[in-house]
Amino acid sequence: MMNDDFTIGRLARETACKVQTIRYYEEIGLMPQPLRTAGNQRRYGPSHVARLAFIRHGRELGFPLDAIRQFLSLSDEPDRPCEAADRMARAQLQAVESRIARLQSLKVELERMIEQCKGGRIAECRVIEVLADHAECLHENHVEPV
Repeated sequence: MMNDDFTIGRLARETACKVQTIRYYEEIGLMPQPLRTAGNQRRYGPSHVARLAFIRHGRELGFPLDAIRQFLSLSDEPDRPCEAADRMARAQLQAVESRIARLQSLKVELERMIEQCKGGRIAECRVIEVLADHAECLHENHVEPV
């Protein structure tokens, strides 16, 4: 095997990405189909490593796969204005800020709940009481899990 010729296992190790995830990205078209050997074994090159790194970094930043697909499409047109990429990044930042606000609210509620628990019996436990009755909770949004 040459240095620029990777098996899926080596690609997975070098990119810290699971083999199943690489196959999934190929299946949904985020990763290009690799060349195949006569024995039908996948072979990847440096361009696959770079593309997978792009996808993984986008996922680490919280972008959904559809947005990453759009970013990949935009990156294929380097002379195009970057307004669309900027717009998607701003939308992601807004979603992250919203999630941070929800998490901060949840943190305050959990701290209050724990502080009010006196450590007695379960029958008198404030944590159990608040979990059982939403009216006891100060947090407004119980619908969307974090």
